[in-house]
Amino acid sequence: MITREKKSKNQRLREMVYSPDLSFLMECHNALSAKIAESAGFSGLWASGLTISAALGLSDRNEASWTQVLDVVEFMTDHVDVPILLDGDTGFGNYHNVIRLVKKLCQKHVSGVCIEDKIFPKMNSFLGERQALADIEDFCSKIKAAKDTQLDDDFVIVARTEALISSLGMAEALNRAEHYRRAGADAILIHSKRDSADEVLAFATEWANRSPLIIVPTKYYSTPTEVFRQADISTIIWANHSLRSSIVAMRETTRHIFENQSINHIEQEIATLEDVFALTNEVNANLADLRYKAGRE
Repeated sequence: MITREKKSKNQRLREMVYSPDLSFLMECHNALSAKIAESAGFSGLWASGLTISAALGLSDRNEASWTQVLDVVEFMTDHVDVPILLDGDTGFGNYHNVIRLVKKLCQKHVSGVCIEDKIFPKMNSFLGERQALADIEDFCSKIKAAKDTQLDDDFVIVARTEALISSLGMAEALNRAEHYRRAGADAILIHSKRDSADEVLAFATEWANRSPLIIVPTKYYSTPTEVFRQADISTIIWANHSLRSSIVAMRETTRHIFENQSINHIEQEIATLEDVFALTNEVNANLADLRYKAGRE
């Protein structure tokens, strides 16, 4: 019987991004949310800078250091068998920082990184107006440094342009994306904060599949997914929804307990302890006890 070697996480992420079929990445902000997303059926995950920062009680302005972010992401990669694309913000500095970042990501089995053309320290895309962007050549140097540093050819480098976010226009967005593609980016992420997907779809038309195109429909969420499929979008990132839904659930639960001074009426509405144990590999811990503690007591 011939057995085929299982594809690596990096290979699987690259195949998702380059596939002619539309693929999806689900946001995660810790190992538990990563496991839940994997269990739901997602084949790849987005380790979000916004939601990792928020889970740490920090603003999305690079208040969390890159080493703190990597500590969180390492727990994710240890806990799931699907590839993870890290939201690497600006790369946490210049090309020197990007070199260090990519080297560590490869060592920690992260399958790719997305870096954006803002200036470090960055600010969330939905805050402020006309945020300043990095010089094109300076940003291209980060992409080249990332490609030269990656330890595996299948590691994915995504270049994200904020030209539309900063109201610099379609021509500037296309120009930047083309420079980033030529610098070696495996895919382009085009971001928009409009409620309509019109400018993203217009970009996709002009881009004409020069390389895989990734979008984040946080604001234009009402656009049917089939529209993006017809526009030859490569990948959709559901960028912050696990965290946002958990905030609503925790608020409701804590409000109910505080007001009623009882947990009686919520027990059927929350996860069981058995569910928690299953999500945290308690079964494997028990198996380890059976194997390694036997005869020692």
